Formats: sequence, structure tokens, C-alpha cells
Amino acid sequence: MNNKTFTYKKSGVNIDEADKFVNFISNISSKKKGNKKLSNIGEFGSISNIPKSVKNPKIVACTDGVGTKVEIANDLNKYDTIGIDLVAMSVNDLIVQGAKPILFLDYISTNRIILKKLKSIIKGIKKGCETAGCELVGGETAEMPGTYEKGKFDIAGFAVGIVDGRKILKKKKIKNGDLILAVPSSGIHSNGYSLVRYILEKKKINIKKNFFLKTEIIKPTKIYVNEILNLIKKNLLKGCANITGGGLADNIKRVIPKGLCADIYLNKIKVLKIFKWLKQNNISEKEMFKTFNCGVGFCLIISPKNLNKINKYFSKKFKPYVIGKIIRGKKKVKLNAKINWD
Repeated sequence: MNNKTFTYKKSGVNIDEADKFVNFISNISSKKKGNKKLSNIGEFGSISNIPKSVKNPKIVACTDGVGTKVEIANDLNKYDTIGIDLVAMSVNDLIVQGAKPILFLDYISTNRIILKKLKSIIKGIKKGCETAGCELVGGETAEMPGTYEKGKFDIAGFAVGIVDGRKILKKKKIKNGDLILAVPSSGIHSNGYSLVRYILEKKKINIKKNFFLKTEIIKPTKIYVNEILNLIKKNLLKGCANITGGGLADNIKRVIPKGLCADIYLNKIKVLKIFKWLKQNNISEKEMFKTFNCGVGFCLIISPKNLNKINKYFSKKFKPYVIGKIIRGKKKVKLNAKINWD
């Protein structure tokens, strides 16, 4: 008779380490109600109040991940910013409809729980939530040996926001003659990393030894929540678009009403240095523009009379600038000129 015992730990899952991680999250994540500190961490579900200030509340929910940018984090052994990316990818979608993010949950799946790595990721998520003005109310961590190779992991995020039903940003607010503004990105954000990594592999580039690439490629996604909500509060915004996968054209057309067209001049885009470097690696302009944000992280659609009122809500590095206007037309997007890569 075989007297060997089989345990979950022997199969590669360490519940004790998972419990330690939950305790860590509990210590850095909390909700407050008055002076009483409440924590959802460790419960079966998270409970949150709907803000009383919202008279006609509508719930907006988003989910996203950061794609293969997690592999860059692994290559650099740097995990303190990838959580910011995770929050940004969801909350930047929420605000497009005018919603204020109120809560966030994460899902981390990994080959094996390494506390130091996961703590670093969670600290980034917490920082992202603080920037977005929402609460980290819970999540899930799954240890999945056999599904992930050694050292591999993935993360996903889930955000919920609230908007007054009367203040939802709707397409019908956008009119002929409105201006289209580009808000600069902080860099690549979290899209196109499979192509980035393909180039690094084919060119045999060691990013650890290249300070420019090491800095730029891991740079976290800009969170636009505070700026956009301030514009909405002041009635300065008619519509907006988060420029993620699919680039500027594929994203802005989602908010353009029937019969109108986004007339965009590509030569007005202020291309960041990292995209100029990518373009030099035998990537066509069409591919660049469809895969990457090329320096435009977010777009605003405003009335021309409000143009001079916009800048004060943005820091110097992220000042919006005009790249086009709304015109009449059957096509949702019209692209003029070419991007200046010099």
C-alpha cells in the first residue's frame, strides 16, 4: 500500500501564502464610512454605498487587462507600475460616458504565489485607485500551476462607476463645428506590446541595458479621471474617447453621431519619442496608427467657445491641443495629411 499523502501544496498551490497575501491587501485597502473603518477584503463579496450626491444614479462597468505588458514587467523584474496600468485601462473607459469611478476589483492569476511580486503589483493597483479616486474593494488571486509557466502571471481589472442619468455624455451633444482635441499620452500605455516585444526579440535588444527603452516601455498608463471629471463638472465637454487598441481612428468613431465626421489632421499630432523609435523598425504608418496611440492618449470634443477654458485643468505635460473638428459627412472619421515622424 502506498502511504504517501497528497496535498494541495504538493500539487503546487500554497493556501498559506495566499492567506498572507489577503492579509497584506486587507492592511492597505479599506473603506471608510464616517469615522468607522470598514473592509471588504476577505469577504465573499464587496459592499459599497451609492453616493448620495448622485440624484439619478446609473451604473457604468468596465473590465480590461494590460496584455503582454506583463512580460515587460517580468523581463525588468519591476512590478510596481503594472497595477497603475491595470486601473487606468478600466477607469479611462468609464469616464468616456461621464461616470465617476467608485470601486475597483482585481484578478491575479499566476504559476506560483511569490509574495514580494504580488505585493508590488497590489501597491501599484492601490496607487492607481488613489489617482482615480476610487476604492480597491476586493479581488481574487489564483495560483494555477500547470496553466502558467514558471514565473508567469496575468492580471485583469474590473471598475464600477456612477453617473447621473441626466449627465451621461451622449453622441447627440456633438455638433457640426465642434473641435477635436488630443490629450497627450504618457507613452505606449498598455496596447501593442506583442508587436513591441516582437521587435525587441527580432532585433535582439536587451532593454535592461538600454536606459531609454527600459524607462519608456514600462512607463504606466496616464489616468485621465480627474481632468475629465472636472471638464464635465464645468460643462466644458461634449464627448471624449479613450485611445487604446485600434488607435485614434477606431476609437474616436465610436462617439461620433450619424451624419457627422471627425475631420482629423495627422500632421498636428505631437508624436512622442518612443513612437518615433518604433516607426524606425520597419513599421508602416498605417500599422503604427492602428496599433499605437502615437502620442494621443485621450480625445476631447468641445465647443470652439470653450477652447481657452480647457488648459487650466491639465498639467503642462498633458495640455490638450487641436487636431481636428467635427464636420458633416457619411464617414465617421476622415484622416488628412500624414504624421510627422521627424
